[in-house]
Amino acid sequence: MFRIGHGYDVHKLVEGRKLILGGVEIPHITGLLGHSDADVLVHAVMDSMLGALALGDIGHLFPDTADEFEGADSMKLLAEVVRVCREEGYVIGNIDATVIAQAPKLAPHIMKMRENIAAVCGCEVSQISVKATTEEHLGFTGEKLGISAHAVALMKKADFA
Repeated sequence: MFRIGHGYDVHKLVEGRKLILGGVEIPHITGLLGHSDADVLVHAVMDSMLGALALGDIGHLFPDTADEFEGADSMKLLAEVVRVCREEGYVIGNIDATVIAQAPKLAPHIMKMRENIAAVCGCEVSQISVKATTEEHLGFTGEKLGISAHAVALMKKADFA
């Protein structure tokens, strides 16, 4: 059995924060603002996985009102989402994600992002697609006010279920 889910996330760019995408710290003059490390890519991936299984969203599992998640490493949160999905009897078929950012250039970091996500999800890198695009200077991402990400996850019934 297969299930499909979509995830979307957005965070504001601010000075004084690290820019972390797909578990990769990317040198940049601004970083993403959020309760956790604000890894917008991983947040969209988690929401797509949870959405596929009708398990809500990351705000349900990791509320931004909980002190325990302040500054949290999103890759550790992803590991918990993977655990929850496995508990439901599902694993990743594949994930396709797109990061929307005017700057910085993300192409040099894409493979490491894919490797990081695949490692935490316990799947092959070939099952994780990460792409990056700009919005040609339009909207909040084009004006470098924030970064957003979309993700689609195909979850499949696990052999161990």
